[in-house]
Amino acid sequence: MKKCVKKYAVPLVIVGCIALIYICTLIGITTIPFGEANRVLFQEIFHIGSPENINPGYTAIIWNVRLPRVLLGFLAGGALAVCGAGFQGIFKNPMADPYILGVSSGAALGASIGIVLRFGSSFMGMGGTAVLAFAGAFATILLVYRISRVGRRVPVATLLLSGIAVGQSLSALMSLLMIFNVSSMDQIMFWTMGSFNGTGWDQVLLVLPFVIIGCILMFTAARELDIMLLGEDTATQLGVDTERLKKKVLFTASLITAAVVSVSGIIGFVGLVVPHVVRLFTGPKHRRLMPVALVCGGAFLVLCDTIARSVASQEIPVGIITAAFGGPFFIYLLKKQRRGL
Repeated sequence: MKKCVKKYAVPLVIVGCIALIYICTLIGITTIPFGEANRVLFQEIFHIGSPENINPGYTAIIWNVRLPRVLLGFLAGGALAVCGAGFQGIFKNPMADPYILGVSSGAALGASIGIVLRFGSSFMGMGGTAVLAFAGAFATILLVYRISRVGRRVPVATLLLSGIAVGQSLSALMSLLMIFNVSSMDQIMFWTMGSFNGTGWDQVLLVLPFVIIGCILMFTAARELDIMLLGEDTATQLGVDTERLKKKVLFTASLITAAVVSVSGIIGFVGLVVPHVVRLFTGPKHRRLMPVALVCGGAFLVLCDTIARSVASQEIPVGIITAAFGGPFFIYLLKKQRRGL
């Protein structure tokens, strides 16, 4: 039975992901008949059927709003989970997440500046706010790395402390900006809570290459991350270039996170909780941990976003939903581990 499950695990996962995306595309605050929704999907994907017989409003909702939003949610959730697993491997700490080095604070400050200045320029399909959020996030990781560097080495403890310090400083600057721009406070606060509202195919196509290339690079570092769990000195003795590995994982994960945050805002707990939960079932080996975290993270965020846009007439920021589910569940897991159950 176990051999059979392992043999068909990948096809089952792929089918499960497609089914989840399909079901969540049909769900929303606006009720669309099942048959009409299927007509839209068959027409747009396979060009089966006549577009004249389809309500244009249904096409706009299903194809231009819901489907790209669900796909973007899956990409964002999977990417954050993989990045979280990478950070936890580098820091040898299951409490690490993609935002631990201040990436979220840098993105939030950049987005806040864009909102306050009403920055309207666009680049590669990104709006002005997204462009500044991406720039702020990536500039932050460069600054943290520069501060932490001691000669040719980057001590993990120093990197962690530098990330916390820089992140707090940038958060203070963002708060100061909000105080002097009260009219923009609501918009800034909504952005920092995370949301896929208003996203479409442009955002999916923008994030997709970052996620694909970034995750491939992260997967290629799986074996070295496994060795790093034995300790940095031991990993060096076993032939791992630890400094090169740190650069690879930190910059790759930060670039993926910056791309995701720039289009979705700050969505917490996905990169923290999902790798931790997956590790309980797959074990600590990153070759298994990262792919499973990718799928589970994507599925978790898609479900949370579907709830966020479906339970009330006014959309709830998806970051609130992920925190509402992730926080208590994570506390439960910690208490269960402490009791040794």
